[in-house]
Amino acid sequence: MNFPSNLKYTKDHEWIRTEGADAYIGITDYAQSELGDVVYVDISRTDALKQGETFGTIEAVKTVSDMFAPASGEVVEINAKVKDVPETLNKDCYNDGWIVKIKLANPGELDGLLGVDDYKKLIGQ
Repeated sequence: MNFPSNLKYTKDHEWIRTEGADAYIGITDYAQSELGDVVYVDISRTDALKQGETFGTIEAVKTVSDMFAPASGEVVEINAKVKDVPETLNKDCYNDGWIVKIKLANPGELDGLLGVDDYKKLIGQ
């Protein structure tokens, strides 16, 4: 499994990558492998997100899983590729498979997220 060290992770298996005041959010390689074949991505919140709130769901062949915002911010972009070709999450969850881009409201929230080593411990890697 792949766990880029430049990302922050949540206990709910989302990742966040910052680029200045913006941040990209997606699900981890571990999450997509546990879900199996992703068939649908529903992004229900397209406005302001609060850290820890549900912003959508991912539907796989056998289950549906909520997505939780790793940080607060205003949604500035939704990845159309993931909506149109949801299996992108299975093929490239860290690059083409980002889900939403937000403008961070409180960058300090990132300090409470997991680094790569702590995330690996969480999932037993």
